[in-house]
Amino acid sequence: MEALQLQSLFPRTLSTLSSSPRARTSSSSSSLQLNIFISNHKALSLTSSSSCSSPVAVRAGWFSGLTDSKNKKMGLPETVKAGDPVLHEPAEDVDPNEVRSERIQKIIDDMIRVMRKAPGVGLAAPQIGVPLRIIVLEDTTEYIGYAPKEEVKAQDRRPFDLLVILNPTLLKKSNKTALFFEGCLSVDGFRALVERHLDVEVTGLDRYGEPIKVTATGWQARILQHECDHLEGTLYVDKMVPKTFRTVENLTLPLAKGCPKLGSR
Repeated sequence: MEALQLQSLFPRTLSTLSSSPRARTSSSSSSLQLNIFISNHKALSLTSSSSCSSPVAVRAGWFSGLTDSKNKKMGLPETVKAGDPVLHEPAEDVDPNEVRSERIQKIIDDMIRVMRKAPGVGLAAPQIGVPLRIIVLEDTTEYIGYAPKEEVKAQDRRPFDLLVILNPTLLKKSNKTALFFEGCLSVDGFRALVERHLDVEVTGLDRYGEPIKVTATGWQARILQHECDHLEGTLYVDKMVPKTFRTVENLTLPLAKGCPKLGSR
């Protein structure tokens, strides 16, 4: 999840991915970063003032990576990095009367473009510097095809169409949990085990201001939790198993003694 970045959590060559126009990306890492933009994608950074009623101003986040520079040339926001207050403070609700406004629709469109450019599977508005409660997520058959089948099965990962949710409220529907590696574009180049609930329900507004309810399990549930955490000012490192924190290059090394095992609990 490095949009969740939910990024793909296992190192993988980009040679096959780069052949796909939609999924093409530049990366200093050998892993395929399918972000949760988790929330969690190497690409965005818009910021606004502390009030959602104030005009959104574009500003650069902490510059990092080739994708950020490409986004800048394309007029897209850059990724805000850990340490920026916008990532560590609760985001504000979007005024329902403003959902259809040009400003909010532009933010949503930028988020979708940045997520797909990364490519990633999720993104939260604070990751582009916008302190509003907006998330976007999408997982495609193409993305899933780059992951090992055993990984996909273990994660209960299935494709789903683009979702745009404003002012989301997340409800955990069961006590069942699972531990898997997560990453985040805002904490670029690292991964750690994070325990997440396997069944959730999210309610909110779609991009047209209509009520929306999403019931999710498995990997989609993880993406939703990662992105909703961003809206509370929480990064995956705030919930990780500390001893599992590692660089992308060390992702396949065995876990230290005493660390919990990957998978369902």
